[in-house]
Formats: sequence, structure tokens, C-alpha cells
Amino acid sequence: MRAELTRERILTAAAHVFAEYGYAAGTTNRIAERARISIGSLYQYFPNKDAILAELLIQHIDRGTWTGANELDLSPGTLEATVRAFVRDAIDNHSDDPQLLRLMIEEAPVSQELLDTVDRHGKLRTAQVRDVILRHPDIRVGDPDVAAEIILLTVEINTHKFMAAPQTIPIETFENELVAMVTRYLRGDQ
Repeated sequence: MRAELTRERILTAAAHVFAEYGYAAGTTNRIAERARISIGSLYQYFPNKDAILAELLIQHIDRGTWTGANELDLSPGTLEATVRAFVRDAIDNHSDDPQLLRLMIEEAPVSQELLDTVDRHGKLRTAQVRDVILRHPDIRVGDPDVAAEIILLTVEINTHKFMAAPQTIPIETFENELVAMVTRYLRGDQ
């Protein structure tokens, strides 16, 4: 239990240090100092700052499951609300710290564990979206599997890009446009 708390303190400290100083200047010494532990203790948990950043990214991905998918009202006429719930969930999962998100996207080292996490997460999210596509009466798509992949990639990539960049348009405007686009596609609007 104590080891897990120390590990979380290191990750929390690293998130703050990376956001404040950037990745290059976000040294393990600064992380240890922020976590209020010795550098030796930090190295008992992580071999280097690459491993810390990779773990932050893995946690970010694992938190990205569509949490409200099982509580949706899938009755006729609720498609826009369903899409909005999905888009809002993606935005909420990426709203913690835009600087850290950008750093994770651009600089996190690619490990097999990271690739496995991305694959597992992608399969789970795709299955959630596919399930909604198959169950919602207002959805008209040719291939539910392909549609689920398209929806997931469209929402994830656009949300990552939008949330990681300095905001020039309000989040509500971004959300409304993305919801409108995805809803029209799922309804089969021409």
C-alpha cells in the first residue's frame, strides 16, 4: 500500500514538473524534490524520466474508457444526446492539463507496454461505440465495425489536437461542431 502511494506521489509530482518545466528540464531530481523523496527512492520505482512519462501516458489512456456508455438512453430521438455524451467524455478525459497532454503525445517513449495499452484501450472503446451503433434505432451506417473505428478516431484525434493546443475557440464551440458532424454521419444525412 505504501509503495503504491509513493509511486502515485512520484507520478503526480512528475506531471507537475513536466507541465511547469517541460520534458527536457523536467529532471528526475526535480521530480524527487517535488514528491518529497530522495532520488534513490525515485529510482526504486522508475529507472528514468522516460519510464515516468510513459507511465503517465499509460494511466491517461487507461482512464479514457467511455464511463457513461452503459447508462445511455438509446430510444428514438436521442442520437445527438448520445453523441454529445461520447464527445463530452472524450473532452473531460483530456482536460486535465493541456501542456502535459501535448508533452505526452509528442515526447513519450514508445514501449511495448504502451503499445499494448493503446491496443487494449482501442479495442475496448471501439467495442463500446460499436455496441451503441448496433443498439441505437436512429443510426444508419453501412458497416458498424468500420463506423465504430471512424467515430473513435475522429473524436479521439480531434479532441487530442484541440485540447493539447492553446485554445483559440471555446470548448463548447468545438464540442458542438464535433457532435453535429458525428451525428450527421451516424444518421446517414447526405
